Amino acid sequence: MDINLISDTVTRPTSGMLRAMMQARVGDDVFKNDPSVNALEKKVADMFGMEAALFFPSGTMTNQTAIKLHTQPGEQLICDRYAHVYNYEGGGVSFNSGVSCKLVDGHRGMMTAQQVEAAINPPDFYHSPLTSLVCIENTTNKGGGACWDFKELKKIKSVCDKYGLRYHLDGARLWNAMVAKKESPRQYGALFDSISVCLSKGLGCPVGSVLVGSEKLIYDAIRIRKILGGGMRQAGFLAAAGIYALDNHFERLGEDHVKAHEIAAVLKSLDFIKKVEPLDTNIIIFELDEALITTEDFMKRLTEKNIQIIGMGQGKLRMVTHLDYTDEMHQITLQLLKAL
Repeated sequence: MDINLISDTVTRPTSGMLRAMMQARVGDDVFKNDPSVNALEKKVADMFGMEAALFFPSGTMTNQTAIKLHTQPGEQLICDRYAHVYNYEGGGVSFNSGVSCKLVDGHRGMMTAQQVEAAINPPDFYHSPLTSLVCIENTTNKGGGACWDFKELKKIKSVCDKYGLRYHLDGARLWNAMVAKKESPRQYGALFDSISVCLSKGLGCPVGSVLVGSEKLIYDAIRIRKILGGGMRQAGFLAAAGIYALDNHFERLGEDHVKAHEIAAVLKSLDFIKKVEPLDTNIIIFELDEALITTEDFMKRLTEKNIQIIGMGQGKLRMVTHLDYTDEMHQITLQLLKAL
């Protein structure tokens, strides 16, 4: 039995999702004539209490579109040094938008309102880039699936309002945060100018992300999506998967969180595990005691047992629980870890 804990992006459509995909009504989404895509966009916009939404092939394209719409070349956005938009989007911030990043040294990918305010460049000092956008990531990928304190997000919003900054949420795993913290989409919709949410991670879809915002922002986003090559034709087959996932896979995310906590508990009990990062959702990040076992040897021993995980560099390893990680796989993983 192959057990893949590399990421929650490795899932395959369930039988119910496949049926929904095959039964989808489709059209040409470039002309906005795909009924399934239109239904998904309305569903997500309504969930967040926002005016409109737009379906994208990837989360990176979704974030890059939002950044492009909120900024002008030569300006600067503020984000945590762990942020996905800075670390894992191929330098798209500078390539696509001509924007630089002011990095904040937060905690597990989460910065404070005080840090954000301190990072804003004086708007009348033309020698430095004009600060125009604050980007938040919830949950934080590099921070181990950490969930923001919503009160701090509201404080950052007040800073944005005070200085006339736009406020974007990279909510690739926002679904996990909302389940873990018992929060609602409308709470977030009332706070941010734009939000990107991913359907192909915890929700188990094969492809797709959605950008939500005002009607004006989404109207303009269609043009940027086209420029970036994101226009899709009969995308309703993919949108149908998203609708199914929102109806059937959202609430169950708590099951992944429980399994992740149980794995973390076993790791903490092992002598050769140096550190297990704090755990909020479905991402477990840990370090080995290299004096007792090397990363190469540990990874090799897991691979021999048909368990795949991923190295993050700097001695950190990661496991991610997900929809395809079954109860049977979980028990096998726990037993094998204990026996190492």
